[in-house]
Amino acid sequence: MVFAALAFSKHLFERGPLLRSLLAFVLFCGLSGAVYLLNDVTDVERDRLHPVKRRRPVASGELPVRAAAALAAGLGLAGLAGSWALGPAFLACAAAYLALNLLYSLRLKDVVIVDVLSLSIGFVIRAAAGGAAIGVAVSDWLLICTVLLALFLGLSKRRHELTSLSSAATGHRAILAEYSPYLLDQMIGVVTASCLTAYAFYTTAEETRQKFQTSRLAWTIPFVLYGIFRYLYLVHQKEKGGSPSDVLLTDRPLLLAVALWAATVVAIVYTARGAPVPLRR
Repeated sequence: MVFAALAFSKHLFERGPLLRSLLAFVLFCGLSGAVYLLNDVTDVERDRLHPVKRRRPVASGELPVRAAAALAAGLGLAGLAGSWALGPAFLACAAAYLALNLLYSLRLKDVVIVDVLSLSIGFVIRAAAGGAAIGVAVSDWLLICTVLLALFLGLSKRRHELTSLSSAATGHRAILAEYSPYLLDQMIGVVTASCLTAYAFYTTAEETRQKFQTSRLAWTIPFVLYGIFRYLYLVHQKEKGGSPSDVLLTDRPLLLAVALWAATVVAIVYTARGAPVPLRR
C-alpha cells in the first residue's frame, strides 16, 4: 500500500521518490511490528485458545510478555522518530496509524462492525502515508478502492475465524458472538460488488483517462475479477482466509493474478503519454 502512490504518480523509476518510499516502507514495517506485538500482548490468553495462534512466540511463552511489550514500545517510538525524516505529513500518518491501532487493541476490537472498519482504515492510512512520503496527493479513487479491498479481506478473516473455531470462536475473540456466517456473507457480498464497481469506475473514469492519457487501464479489470473470485473460492471451498498474507503468498494462481495485475498497470501507466504528478517540495 505504501508504494501505490509512487507507482500511480509515475515516479516509480526515479531515485529520490523511490528511496523515500523504501524508507516509508521500512518505517511502516516497524510500526506494524509494534502493532502486532501489542495485539499479541493484549490477546495472549485468547490466542492460547486458537489452534494456530497458540504457537505464536508470545502465546507459546517463547517471548515473555514484558519483553514483547518493551519491544513494541521501542519499535513504535523508533518508527515515529524516523518518520520525521519524511516530513510532518508522513509523521502525522504514522502517529494516526499507531493511535488507531492502540484504540483498536484496547477498545475498538470489541465493537461490532467498527472492529473491521478500524482495520480497514489502517490500510487507508498506509496508502496516504505513501503519498505523504513523496509529496503527492493521494487519489480519492485509491483510498476508496483500498478501504473496500481491506473490508473484503477483514470480513473474510472474521468469517474464517467464526467457521473454523465453531463453538470456541467467542472464547478466542468475544466480538465473534456478534457475527454469524450469514451476516458476514451478506456483508462480503456488498463489499465485493462495491470493490469491483469502484475499480471499474476508476479505470474508465474521464478523470483517469485525462490523467494518464489512456483508456487501457480497463484492461486490468479481469485480473481484479479473478483475484477476488479466487479469494472467495479459497474462503468458501478451501476454508482459508484466516491470514490474508499467507493466502496471497501460498496460493500460486492468486499470486500470479496479483503479479500480472501489477505488471500490467505499470506497463500501461508508464507507456502512456500522461505526465508524472508534480511532487511537493
